[in-house]
Amino acid sequence: QVRLVESGGGLVQAGGSLRLSCAASGVISSSNAMGWYRQAPGKQRELVATISSGGSTNYGDSVKGRFAISRDKITVYLQMNSLQPEDTAVYYCNLKQTWSREYEYWGQGTQVTVSS
Repeated sequence: QVRLVESGGGLVQAGGSLRLSCAASGVISSSNAMGWYRQAPGKQRELVATISSGGSTNYGDSVKGRFAISRDKITVYLQMNSLQPEDTAVYYCNLKQTWSREYEYWGQGTQVTVSS
């Protein structure tokens, strides 16, 4: 059973920084991608950033230049700088892995609140 455990959310003032972490456990394929999505109240869940097992990254347009995703094996990090109130959301860790087909897993979510 794959499990994702997130940490690092909290309250920060506009312009501040936070670092999120997500540790995966269980049987993980060497073909995988980990990432972060977020969902603000009343809005759809949206892509923040993903990183493949080979290190390729992809960012949502709203966070490019401010956020940086990295990973160490099956732990993924999200460094968030220059945070703005519109970044306030629940941030979810995501893992996609491929065996005979693709499997997808989600963490429980961590709240990030940016005050103005």
